[in-house]
Amino acid sequence: MVAAGLAGLALLSLLTCGYLAWGGGPGDTPRGQQPRPGARRSQPHIIFILADDQGFRDVGYHGSEIRTPTLDRLAAEGVKLENYYVQPMCTPSRSQLITGKYQIHTGLQHSIIRPTQPNCLPLDNVTLPQKLKEVGYSTHMVGKWHLGFYRRECMPTQRGFDSFFGSLLGSGDYYTHFKCDSPGICGYDLYENDNAAWDHDTGIYSTQMYTQKVQHILASHDPEKPIFLYIAYQAVHSPLQAPGRYFEHYRSINNINRRRYAAMLACLDEAINNVTLALKRYGYYENSIIIYSSDNGGQPMAGGSNWPLRGSKGTYWEGGIRAVGFVHSPLLKNKGSVCKELVHITDWFPTLITLAEGQIDEDIQLDGYDIWETISEGRRSPRVDILHNIDPIYTKAKNGSWAAGYGIWNTAIQSAIRVNHWKLLTGNPGYSDWVPPQAFSNAGPNRWHNERVSWSAGKTVWLFNISADPYERVDLSARYPEVVKQLLRRLSQFNRTAVPVRYPPKDPRSNPKLNGGVWGPWFKEDDKKKKSDKSKGVNKKKKNKKKANRKKGHLFPCRSRLASG
Repeated sequence: MVAAGLAGLALLSLLTCGYLAWGGGPGDTPRGQQPRPGARRSQPHIIFILADDQGFRDVGYHGSEIRTPTLDRLAAEGVKLENYYVQPMCTPSRSQLITGKYQIHTGLQHSIIRPTQPNCLPLDNVTLPQKLKEVGYSTHMVGKWHLGFYRRECMPTQRGFDSFFGSLLGSGDYYTHFKCDSPGICGYDLYENDNAAWDHDTGIYSTQMYTQKVQHILASHDPEKPIFLYIAYQAVHSPLQAPGRYFEHYRSINNINRRRYAAMLACLDEAINNVTLALKRYGYYENSIIIYSSDNGGQPMAGGSNWPLRGSKGTYWEGGIRAVGFVHSPLLKNKGSVCKELVHITDWFPTLITLAEGQIDEDIQLDGYDIWETISEGRRSPRVDILHNIDPIYTKAKNGSWAAGYGIWNTAIQSAIRVNHWKLLTGNPGYSDWVPPQAFSNAGPNRWHNERVSWSAGKTVWLFNISADPYERVDLSARYPEVVKQLLRRLSQFNRTAVPVRYPPKDPRSNPKLNGGVWGPWFKEDDKKKKSDKSKGVNKKKKNKKKANRKKGHLFPCRSRLASG
């Protein structure tokens, strides 16, 4: 379907960078081009754009010094999600988006899927693209997968996508697409469908390359047929790399990491402009739903900013889990509005399947809710709580105990939950400082140090009223012990539904040197079958030997004991 590959993309490369590519911004129809005529289909085109490591502050309409005109305009014309939550790291957020389930229900409660781990999103989980394919959607993924690849069945094309172009790992060089997991364990990570995309790699910066691929898919598809396009950009995740011209407006930023991050985000904003223009050029826009989300909070050490929220990527403070998000669509009823209702990344699964006129099987135990009326019409959210996570194998808090949890919960365990206005954290929630914008200028370190938190009290339980105190500055756990107990009981209820954690040790067979220099599936079904056959052969020999012994009149040892007993 997209067999032309990047050969055809070369024609599109001229369109990739620059707001003047087709003239105007996201709200304008390109010069000389009109959307193709035709009645609007009831099934909308779904475009889900996932940014990587974008901080809560790092969008123009949240007060950032980084210019994001495309994101600002799309959000202003759509619905801004200002009480929207994801997970604090890459794999968990992506797993929840694609399954509609909390991590405790997929076994991915702990950390991320590492390149060398024989692990992936469990194969018994139905995915969003699989459900959309059932009702006639063409499904395509461009960008970062990070849901495991150790066996072929884990690959995106085996999980519901008609096509895949992108990377399997969590990060890598934006130009060369190489990634080292540890010294000597390095490999290439750019794929088209199930094969390394050596022939399509021309050294283009990945944000631009992925945008070209999206343009090519849209140009090749019939807009009268519904399409699901999942665009998971690598930006703005480290390594901090960007084409030189995007630094033009950010020379005044003294912090080099922040300056590079700003350039990367500027390029990403421009890429999304070009995706939007392509939707209009090829006749998709009027019947499309564009969803934009970050996968987790920003990492201050790598240029991101979550100010004024507390914490960073990898933590269960608001800075790690409250995300930039909005919906832009001509199909929205309340355009130009702000949604402050509770929304979680698991909610996209049932919401999008319902919009696509699909069916959700009764036996699928989802944790997400259909929130389209909440977003489009301003109705109350059906969601009243969020289990941020329970990680039973994360480093235990030294001072945690069952006693501190009123005999209801062991507070040494890392967990976090939101119920209505209340948020409870236990264990070690992660790096807890507030990192103000001044940290990215010469005045930064002094102010930053003033925001540091002392852990001398050895706390393992925190309670906040997030609606009144979104910055988590006033711990209310001592003032409202009954509320703490209620939330601990809710945690315990959730924990009773958890499946075992999937976090296997590294497999030496994963080394790209054993796979042609490429990161890719290394577990072979043939190996498993050979082991099984070998095991069967051993058992068969044992059985034959036992039969021979019987013929000789020998008794089995257990029968001898029974006879003598």
